[in-house]
This record gives sequence, C-alpha cells and structure tokens, in this order.
Amino acid sequence: MRGKAMWAAGRYLVLAALCALCYSNSLHGELVHDDVWAIINNPDVRPASSLRNIFSNDFWGKRMADNTSHKSYRPLCILTFKLNILLGGMTPFYFHVVNVCLHCAVTCLLMHTCERCVFDDSRLAFITALLFSVHPIHTEAVSGIVGRADVLACLLFLLTFLSYIRSVGVCVSADAVPSTVSVCSLVASLLLGTCAMLVKETGITVFGVCVLYDALVLCRRPLISHLSGSRLRDLLHICSPLIKRACLISGYVVIIMSFRLWLMGGSMPLFSEQDNPASFSPHLLTRFLTYSYLLSFNAWLLLAPVVLCYDWQVGSIPLVESLGDVRNCATVLLAVAMLALCLQCVSSLQVRQESREVLVGILFLVFPFIPASNLFFRVGFVVAERVLYMPSMGYCILVVHGLGRLCSVVGRWGTTALSVSMLLLLLLFSWKTVQQNHIWLSREALFRSGIQTLPHNAKVHYNYANFLKDSSRHQEAIHHYTTALRLYPRHASAMNNLGTLTRHPEEAERYYRQALDINPQHNRALFNLGNLLKSQGKEKEAEALLRDSIRFGPHFADAYSSLASLFAEQKRFPEANEVYLQGIENCPDSSDLHNNYGVFLVDTGEGELAAAHYQQAVRLKPAHYVAMVNLGRLLRSSNENKEAESWYKRALQVTRKVDILTPLGALYYNTGRYEEALQVYREAAALQPDSTDIWLALAQVLAMAGRTKEAEKMTLGIISRQGSCIECYRLLSAIYSKRGNYTQALDALDRALQQNPSDLTVRAELHFSKGNQLREMNQLDRAFESYKLAVELKPDQSQAWMNMGGIQHIKGDYAAARMYYQRALLLSPGSKLLKENLAKLDRLERRLTGGA
Repeated sequence: MRGKAMWAAGRYLVLAALCALCYSNSLHGELVHDDVWAIINNPDVRPASSLRNIFSNDFWGKRMADNTSHKSYRPLCILTFKLNILLGGMTPFYFHVVNVCLHCAVTCLLMHTCERCVFDDSRLAFITALLFSVHPIHTEAVSGIVGRADVLACLLFLLTFLSYIRSVGVCVSADAVPSTVSVCSLVASLLLGTCAMLVKETGITVFGVCVLYDALVLCRRPLISHLSGSRLRDLLHICSPLIKRACLISGYVVIIMSFRLWLMGGSMPLFSEQDNPASFSPHLLTRFLTYSYLLSFNAWLLLAPVVLCYDWQVGSIPLVESLGDVRNCATVLLAVAMLALCLQCVSSLQVRQESREVLVGILFLVFPFIPASNLFFRVGFVVAERVLYMPSMGYCILVVHGLGRLCSVVGRWGTTALSVSMLLLLLLFSWKTVQQNHIWLSREALFRSGIQTLPHNAKVHYNYANFLKDSSRHQEAIHHYTTALRLYPRHASAMNNLGTLTRHPEEAERYYRQALDINPQHNRALFNLGNLLKSQGKEKEAEALLRDSIRFGPHFADAYSSLASLFAEQKRFPEANEVYLQGIENCPDSSDLHNNYGVFLVDTGEGELAAAHYQQAVRLKPAHYVAMVNLGRLLRSSNENKEAESWYKRALQVTRKVDILTPLGALYYNTGRYEEALQVYREAAALQPDSTDIWLALAQVLAMAGRTKEAEKMTLGIISRQGSCIECYRLLSAIYSKRGNYTQALDALDRALQQNPSDLTVRAELHFSKGNQLREMNQLDRAFESYKLAVELKPDQSQAWMNMGGIQHIKGDYAAARMYYQRALLLSPGSKLLKENLAKLDRLERRLTGGA
C-alpha cells in the first residue's frame, strides 16, 4: 500500500517537473501582445483601483455596457493580475511563475480526473497527463500571461467536474438511478462552475459535461434497462434524482446566463470584418463551409501543431466559398471521425460495455470549444490557440484511449513499437514547446515570428509595424504598414498609422481621409486629422473632427485634451474647461488628461485646483514624471521650495531627463545652493551636450559661485559655437562688470546689440544694461542716450526713467530730473527710492530759491 502511494506521488512529481522544465525558458519573458492591454494599460489591475471596477468592467478595463466593449467578463482572472501586482509589482517574472504553477496544477488534476473518472489503468491516465503537459498548443495560454484565463478556467472546470461526481452516489443496481449523496458537493460544483465562468466564458460548458456524464456514465445501467421496457411515468420516477440534478443545473445556468446578459447591457459585442471575416459574408453557404472548415483546422492544430501563430486573422485562412474547395475534404474527414466516435459510444451503451474513455474524450473536446465555434454567436477571432487549452484534454484522452486499444491487439512487439512512438511524440512535443516559448519572450520576437509563419497575414505585418513605430524604426514600420495594406487594402488602422509616420502634411491628410473612407467612425483617424488641420489653422473643421472623435470614442482621453487645447487657444476658456471635465468623467483613469487639465488650470490662474489634478495623475500613474515636474514648478511659483524639490527628486527616481534636471538646477540656483546646481546642470549637459541653454545656465551658476574664470571660458566656448547667443554676451558683460572691466563689459553688450534681436524687450534690456555700464564709467551723456533708447523700445521700464532722472539730477537740470522721476513714480508708485530722490530734489530747489 505504501509503495503504491509512493508510486502515485512519484507520478505527480514527474508531471510537475516536466511542466516546469518545458516552460522554464518562458519565465524571463516580457508582457507581450494582449498582456499590454489586459495588464499594463488596464486601470482595473492597479493597486489603487477599486475592486468594484473589476466586477463592473470587462477584461480590458472598459464598462461592460459600452458599445466598444468586447463583453469579455472575467473578473476573477483580473483579480489574480491585481494580486500579482500587489505582491510582486509589475515584474513579468512573477506573472510567468503563476502561469506555470497553474499549468502544473491542471496537469496533475487531469491525471487525477482520468484515474477516477476515465481510465481503469492508471498508466493510461499518467500518459494522458504527460501528453497534455507538453502539448505545444498550450504555449500561448501558459507563456502569454493573458492565457491565464484559459489555464485557471480549466483548473476550475476539472474541480467542478470532480465535485459534481462526488455529489452523486454509486449505481448499486439496474433498478435505481444513483441519488444525490452530498448536497454540499453539488453546491460546491455550482460555485466552482460559476468561478470558472467568471475566469473565462468557456468555463460554463462544464455544467453540460457534468449532466451528460451523469446521464451516460453514472446512470447508464438503469437508463438502458428501463428506456425501452418501462412506461414514461415509471421511467420518470426511476430517473427522478437525475432529473432533479439536471433541472437544478439547467435552471442555475439560465439564471447566471441571464445575469451575464444583463451585465452586457443586453447587447452582443461588436467586431470588425478583419476580426472574423466569415461572419461578415453575405452568403450562408460561405459561412457554413468556412465555419465547418475551421473546426477541422483546429482539430489539425491539436493533432499536428507544426505551424503555430499568435494571430490568425486577416487573410491567414481564406474563406471557403464553394463546394469544390479541396479544403472541404478536411471537413468531411473530421465529420466522419466524429461520427465514428459517436457511434462507438452509442454501441458501447447498447451492449453495456464500460467505455467511458471515448465519451469523456468527446465531452472534454467538444463542449469547451462550443463558445468559440460561431455556433451561437459571432466571436472576435478566426483561430485562437489558447482557446484550445481546455479542448486539448479531450484530445489527449482520445489519443491515449486509441493507444491503449492498439496495444491490446498488436502483441508484445507492437506494444513496444507503440510505446517508443509515444515517447518520441512526447519528446517532439516537448522540443516544439520549448522552441515556441522563445517566441513569447519579447514583442519583437513574437511579431517577427508571425511574419515568418504567416507572411500573407496582414494583421501580423500591422502588429510588427506598430512595434517598429514604437521603437522609432520608422522606415521599417512604413514598409510593414504598406505590406499590410497590400494584403488587406481596407485596413483603416494601418492607413491611419501610416499617416502619422509621413513627413508631408498633404500626404498625411490623404492617408487619414482614406482611413475615414474605409471606416468613418475611426476615432484615431478623426483625432489625427483634426490635429493636423488645427496645426494648419483650419480650426472650424478641426473642431468638428475632434468632436466626432470623442463621439465615436468616448473613452479616448487624447481627443478631449486636443479639443480643450483648441478652445483654450481660441480663448474659449469655459468651453475648454467643460471639455476637460467631460473627459475626466468619461476617462477617470487617464493620468495624461489630469495632467493636461492641471496645466490649463495654471494658465487660467487656478493653481490651487491644478495641484490636485497633478497629484491625481501621479496616483493613477506613479511613473508620470511630467506631472511631478509640473507640480514642482507650481510649488516653486508659490515659494514652497522644499516641497518642489521633493517632487523634482521623485521624478528623477523615475527617469534621469533634462526636463527634470533643469528646473531642479534653477531651484538650486535661485536659492543660492550653487554647488548642487552645478552638479545637476553638469548631468543635464552630459545628457544633452548640444543644448546652448544648459551650458549657459551652467556658466551663470559658475559666475554666481564666484568662479568667474571658468564662467568666462565656458561662455566664450558657447559663443564660438553659436555666435548669435545674446544671453551669452549679457552674461559675459556681467562677468566683466563684476571684475571692474567696464570697457570689456560694454564691448560685450555692443556685440549683443549687433545681433539685432527681434524681441523689443530684449533690445530694451540690452540698452538699459549698456546705460548702466556707461554710468559706472561716468559717461553720463552716453548713458542717458542708452536709457532713452531703452524707454523708447519699452516705455514701462521705471528703472530706466529713474536713472535718466538721476543723470539730469547730477547735471543740475532739476526740472528735467523731476519729470523723469515722476514718470518713473507712475510706473512704480510704491518705490521709496523715487520718493526720496524727489524729496532731495525739493530740498535742493527750496535751498536755491531761498538763496536767490
């Protein structure tokens, strides 16, 4: 007995080790493909998000009742993602570890199920689990994190099945149907089945499997003995336990399906033609033949998983449009095979043989695939490999059943040959699984593999082009977008994205308009065209396009920001504010929208409100360094330097960028912390060595720190590279003036004026600085002329008016001095110095009048 237990434990350890070995190379993979949308971009999985959202939104974070929702209601799967993030952050490794562990659990549970409910020989159950553990069709479900929905649903599927079996008693005679011996197990099976459905929709099919297994296996003997000879009333009485269980399951399924339909807002998901071309065909024959062929195609993927791809849409499998299509032979072959299996089941029931293997194999193969078959509703894919994770259990059971039957008739040598063949198949599947895992390690590897596997698939070219675009490899991206359009000319998104890469506005506009010709409701094409026209000054048409972008994509946050910025540019501030608030209401989890609204509030003088939105942007996206910098600037403007510094430093923990370093350096400079300012500006200069502004800021800090020789050398170096740098000459003048070299300081200002700056304010300031230098050199007449030029260019310079008054005061022209002082006082009525100068002038005039 002990040896038997050890052997059983050894089998489970072998299965777990084999699963871990096959998928160990997937553990260091990235979050790729659908993982990005379901995890990285899904606000519901973030630690700060409400649990209520998980149970009211779809798998991708959209509201279930929304027209754009795919209606994939999988809250328990999303909950596992959220737990993953809470315990291990966004590190992909921990997501992969959980997936591999779940696959190990499913494999072990499948062997237990086969031992208890399928095979009499535990060796066949072990081989079934071995084949399942290494099947290459599982790589998408296990190596792709989104595939957790299929793996976890499969685990709950098996637990539901086992719990249901446990609730039914043993059939002791042919005169009575087994009764329900454990109500708790039956209730547990209902709850587990519901959980399976809440992980993935296909989980609900377990209830059909349970009822049929109950009727055709657990209650087979009494049903067969009474089906032909008993009256209907007697039959109903004998079968009442089975009927009660079936009615309970059926009623419960109707209730939870009604609740599911209510959550969907009473509508089915909307898919495009490229998602499922056959479902959009106007011809019934084409739809029927294509759907039938897709069944045989999926069966072939289970039998011979040689060609695997992450996406089978847009041209991968052409429609079957006529009876003469040779692919109909595959459909007929599958129909014959399934018919033969069904006939074997029926015959085994009639002759009262124990033949659970074929029945369970068919149930496990067919039922979980029904939701993906287009039989009851349109699905959003042509072929999806991860959908085959659950049906593959039935495939493995049927293959091993066939192996067992063959071994029983071929003799010793034949059994050996079959055993070697099965071993080779397991090795081949293991090798293929390991190779396929490499494909799922990164976005680039995945998308490149799609092009190598299905070069005629427009979708894989489009996905790879998106990756290239994100990687700034624009020429390669253009090539693959063009290829996608050649393969599928009605690919509106490829047309739109091609428009974003072209350098010519006319060409971009043409691409956007072509995308809208294909799909007039393409909200991103509307957005891009609206922005393009806005930049060209066509504001009326841009406004209409941006409004349409919001109407067809009410959860597209960028459209709200763009429309609001258009209104702000037109000084339509109330309308801009309304658009921002509407956007925040519809897109409450958009960090960029909160940040942009904060910028708008600062520009309109609502700084206190802006701070709250900057902070909300950071809460929604803890790595939103732009919002941190904006908040730092806002605090800096209120002289809250300590808080501003902390936000700048927090942004630097996210990334070391010039846009963060320069405001931090300015803060240090303005608060007299010159050494820290030098350190920050030097780092900024290393990151962006061609930036004149950064080198100039560094020179200014050196000058203020008393290191004038270094400042001079650095400033002259900037001038040698960019002779038109006016601020450089101003700094050079200040350095020379500080040393008392007024002639050189004056020369630097003259060289700055020779650049003829177009900004009148800058020219006025230069003339004012020149006047100051001349005054220091006691050249009062020339200084007066420089001040005069300054106020002609910028009449509101009170200091220049006062200095002109001072010169006239010194020269003894008191009337002129009084006029200039009074002009300055009008501009600066609170100036004590001006009032003192006027008082001095009054005393002098009284003294002169008294002396006369």
